[in-house]
Amino acid sequence: MKTTKIIYWISTILVALVFLYSAQMYFFKTEMIKGFFEHFNYPTYIVIPLAIAKIAGVVMILWRKSQWLTEWAYAGFFFDLVLATAAHQEAGHGLGLSAMAIPVLIISYFLGKQERPNNLDIPNQE
Repeated sequence: MKTTKIIYWISTILVALVFLYSAQMYFFKTEMIKGFFEHFNYPTYIVIPLAIAKIAGVVMILWRKSQWLTEWAYAGFFFDLVLATAAHQEAGHGLGLSAMAIPVLIISYFLGKQERPNNLDIPNQE
């Protein structure tokens, strides 16, 4: 049981770090990121809202006060990683960090569901 908790927290912290790194890039290197979005034929006006959503998602997966919002955060992260992986692959950049983060995200998600919130030292809201 302790090993599961440790793996859960390591994977969750890694996911949080990946998305916080991504969000800070969107905030501090906005023009570069907009250039990537244009290259991928994505709208550039979503760069800053996407950065804000990534930070909100990190807060939700670490805080876990609302099961519903936590589920949505994981879903958003999954789709973000899948779409980023596909876009980078299509652009010829290789798979990169987004492809490596998908299995870590899945581990975090399923171990978080397997463990009861009380077993993760998180207050149970229900």
